[in-house]
Amino acid sequence: MKKIVLTGGGTAGHIYPALAVRERLGSEYEVHFIGGSGIEKNILANEKDIIFHEISAVKLERKLTPKNLLIPIKLFKAIEDAKKVLVEIKPDIIFSKGGFVSVPVVIAGRKLKIPIISHESDLSMGLANKIILRECEYMCTSFKETCQKNKKCVYTGQPIRKKVFNGKGSKIEDSIPFFDRNKPNLLVIGGSLGAKFINEKVWKNLEALTSRFNVVHITGKGTKEKHSGNCYLQVDYAENVGDYFAYADIVLSRAGSGAINEFLALKKPMLLIPLSKKCSRGDQIENAKLFTKLGFADMLEEENFDDKIFLAKLQRVYLNSDNFKENMKKMQNFDACDKIIELIKKIQK
Repeated sequence: MKKIVLTGGGTAGHIYPALAVRERLGSEYEVHFIGGSGIEKNILANEKDIIFHEISAVKLERKLTPKNLLIPIKLFKAIEDAKKVLVEIKPDIIFSKGGFVSVPVVIAGRKLKIPIISHESDLSMGLANKIILRECEYMCTSFKETCQKNKKCVYTGQPIRKKVFNGKGSKIEDSIPFFDRNKPNLLVIGGSLGAKFINEKVWKNLEALTSRFNVVHITGKGTKEKHSGNCYLQVDYAENVGDYFAYADIVLSRAGSGAINEFLALKKPMLLIPLSKKCSRGDQIENAKLFTKLGFADMLEEENFDDKIFLAKLQRVYLNSDNFKENMKKMQNFDACDKIIELIKKIQK
């Protein structure tokens, strides 16, 4: 049986696309996942047909800090750990979803002459994938614009799990008897780790929001602050996320590429509040600006946040839902997983 190693981690956006590719591989491959001790370990614990291998992860710091002095030593150890795992597995190919945990796996894989395909979700390449680009045969991308900068890049779109498409909104509607069936449904989601900024703004404006919408608010695991009220439901984590997506008329979200490409595939109009440059490299701002330019979403940056503008933009997104959906329908329609698997079969050992 052929063997494939998946790698990535740090956020769900580095894991779920890899699992989407795995779904399409079927039983032809023995599947292994090399990751760190973060969220990937918890998610993979529920995947019984994937063998998980943990290695030490080295976070790559963009700023000059004393921690950077230890990176070469830690990276060398992580590469050696990954190399031992790969020698044991003897995979035919590595599929990397990026993130710092994937860097030592890819470097070790290149040393062992294992073919490598990676995937970049964001419009601009992150630091890890800039390193990986030198080692891989192909870098698949979610955005066509990303491919214009390097011949190794192949536009595939975003791999999306089947459960995202198979949701049933009626399951959510039937489980919330205190919602008003005459109001539109707003889904608020901040990503796999939640979004403190969005949570606080929603709670501050809860009365105004619930006067216009039924609000389902996925706050993120471990959220201590709890709220309740008519036409409002707080959920820490949604395992059946496809049902919540299907239930939503519009979405308020961060602008991580994984999530917004899922909303795009489902034709869900969005208001995006991207992670600010104070705590990111600005990739979500780039994603949100592109989606706004293409007419898939509207956006509001944290630095310019105003309650009245926030409520007005949400209302405008809902009132112009048909226009957003029409723009989404114009997108090139092909299956990212199929295109990625074609590349996997093309270059595997």
